[in-house]
Amino acid sequence: MDIDKMFKLPSLPASAGNKRKMPDAPTPEMLKKYKQAEAEPPSGPQSLSTNGKGKARAATVEEDDEDAYNQADRDVYEGDEDDEGRFFGGGLNNEQQQILDIFDKAGDEEDGPTLDLPGLRRQLGKFERIVTKNAEMRGKYPDDPSKFIESESDLDGALKQFLPLTQNPPLFFPELVKSGVVSLLTNLLSHENTDIAIDVIEVIRELTDEDVGAEVDDLEEEEEAESSTNANSGKAYKTRLAMGEFIDELLNNSLLDLLVSNLSRLNEEEETDSQGVFHILGVFENLLSFMPPLAEQIVSDTNLLPWLLKRIQKKEYDSNKQYASEILAILLQDNRDIILKVGELNGMDILLQALSTYRKKDPGDSEEVEYTENLFDVLCSLLSQPEMKKTFVDNEGVELMVLMMKEKLLAKTRAIKVLNYALQTEDGSEGCEKFVQALGLKTFFSSFMGKGEGKKKKLNATSSFEDEEHLLGILVSLFTNLASDTPERIRLIAKFVESGYEKVDRLLEMREVAESRLKGVEKDINMEKRVMQANKEEITDIEESEWYLRRMDAGLSSLQNADYILAWICMEDDGAMTHARVLLSRKDQSFTNIIAVLTEFKENIGDDEGEDEQTEEPNLQKMILEQLIAFMAGLE
Repeated sequence: MDIDKMFKLPSLPASAGNKRKMPDAPTPEMLKKYKQAEAEPPSGPQSLSTNGKGKARAATVEEDDEDAYNQADRDVYEGDEDDEGRFFGGGLNNEQQQILDIFDKAGDEEDGPTLDLPGLRRQLGKFERIVTKNAEMRGKYPDDPSKFIESESDLDGALKQFLPLTQNPPLFFPELVKSGVVSLLTNLLSHENTDIAIDVIEVIRELTDEDVGAEVDDLEEEEEAESSTNANSGKAYKTRLAMGEFIDELLNNSLLDLLVSNLSRLNEEEETDSQGVFHILGVFENLLSFMPPLAEQIVSDTNLLPWLLKRIQKKEYDSNKQYASEILAILLQDNRDIILKVGELNGMDILLQALSTYRKKDPGDSEEVEYTENLFDVLCSLLSQPEMKKTFVDNEGVELMVLMMKEKLLAKTRAIKVLNYALQTEDGSEGCEKFVQALGLKTFFSSFMGKGEGKKKKLNATSSFEDEEHLLGILVSLFTNLASDTPERIRLIAKFVESGYEKVDRLLEMREVAESRLKGVEKDINMEKRVMQANKEEITDIEESEWYLRRMDAGLSSLQNADYILAWICMEDDGAMTHARVLLSRKDQSFTNIIAVLTEFKENIGDDEGEDEQTEEPNLQKMILEQLIAFMAGLE
């Protein structure tokens, strides 16, 4: 009988990592043992057991073939007894029912007694004694593993006892800190036996996981919140406080340095050590998730960043390489100092070389797709800083992205996103020139016109609307940064004039899609405004800002960019202007609609910079928009 097929469990997702596994299916020996233990004693010398199997059947003096056949037939169909003896049972034969009973009993045994605070204190005391004994045995017999192997086995088992503490962090974690056990755990990260260090790493990962305390039902959380007058008295809040105290104690005991030192001494060619590296990266992910500002301390006080950059350079792909890229992406989120540090470590060149692998091939599986996504996200984070835009150009990043756009693989749309980041602002001017010189316009407008999208859709890359946003963003940068009457700008304008202004048609199609998406959100916002006004609630700048951001996400950003590009085209070429006027009139629109969008665009530029008049970029953008608005107004 194939037990795995009878009780098959769904497989875990790839991102679930290496969580504790379910117990193995019962072996034939286990089944035999439980059958013997549960067999009913015969009621008489000639009586048969209800299941007709095993030793109970052997006790019968004799039985003819017909009885055996009838009994076997009952084995297959017999479920719960019913009055008429028909097939109204549970649908399981006796052997299947026995297996279910075994699982039930095994689950009851594993649950055991619930751990309480006195039990935890006894456990911690025992753990300290085991640690001390192991240290003593290793000190006395450093060259004779047979003398300390038993204490090492005890230590391994004692470490596993910490895993259930995640059930009640507010109760157990303060006791861990108070008892001084945290220092013992961190000291064991330097244990001579790397298996012990890996055990400790796994324990720390479990205790700092973001799902710690998640066994409390959402309904229970809501009831606690409703019944409490103090929002800080809920269990979720107490759990976070307890975890914060525990993590602080870990950090005070040099956790970061010890984790990084283990990254250096573990040999990933061995499966156990490779799992250890995976768990270390998991600890860093937990810490950064709980305490994002910790990124600066990690980068400044440890060698994690160089290790991550070195790890993604390995040619062979594996789960640890993917995890390293994920931690790198987390570290670089909105942190200028770390981004510049990556630049000092030649990170731009390392990333471009890693991505060049996918110029002519797609990632092998979903996990490798996530790896490439992480690398592109890291690259975009780097390009958010002006210094890195020049580094990107110097390392031939523009040329690589153009090549990726030609291949029409998964990396194509990601390359367009990277170019959008690289060409933005005045600092992207050199990149804009390099883009045109690298013959990027031909490849770009192929994507702009929607050609060759079949492969991308098959791979479920990104939404077409998101891709169009990046395409429009690149055009905005090109029109803004390419100087007038230069060969590069003339080639750009020529692209919109050729083939009967088909690219102007496509631009207005994108505008229509963005406008359509925006109308639905604006309808909802207007309804919210009327409700607030009916309730005589004040509409503050906070609400206005939130509504504006919602509109930007819904399509206003694409609409503004499309109209910005259209205004430039109309200014540069009279034929394109006439063509655009005709197309707009067919939709009962005119250049007045364009002017209204550009005016709102101009009024909201520079809000994030505040009142700082020393910032030139907002003034430059407003100046360009003012000229475009004035020109379009003259056409009406």
